[in-house]
Amino acid sequence: MTLGVASFTTHAEETLTLDWIDLIPESERNQFDSYGMPAVDHSTDVMKQSKVGGIRPELNGSKIKIPGFVIPLEGDENNVTEFLLVPYFGACIHVPPPPPNQIIYVRFPKGAPVQQLWDVIYVIGTLKTETVSHELAETGYVIEGTEIAEYDDL
Repeated sequence: MTLGVASFTTHAEETLTLDWIDLIPESERNQFDSYGMPAVDHSTDVMKQSKVGGIRPELNGSKIKIPGFVIPLEGDENNVTEFLLVPYFGACIHVPPPPPNQIIYVRFPKGAPVQQLWDVIYVIGTLKTETVSHELAETGYVIEGTEIAEYDDL
């Protein structure tokens, strides 16, 4: 199976390490910069800009590992059980928020320790092509998280 820039061979238990650009359909990639950030024209009305955010249905059900920043949604002072994963620090605070294919809703039932979530991390789990509308943003993907790992940029 070919996923965007890189090529991966998929086996039932193999984990795909994805970059954010891999979540964007080929037909929309020209609307993003080389870092996977939406190319926003600040001189025009935000509401009139072209709509991006399509998903890649062929990724549904894949076990993946993807780096990102956490925006906590549910949990307590010690553990976060639901959060948004975004490709860059401060996403969802800026206007406009990233498109739906650049925000992942993560369900992490066993809870991730809050102190592990301040810097970029890897989230590992099963990716679903499922839309979630939250007051902060709309997401195009959901991860049923099984593991949080320290980010290494090697």
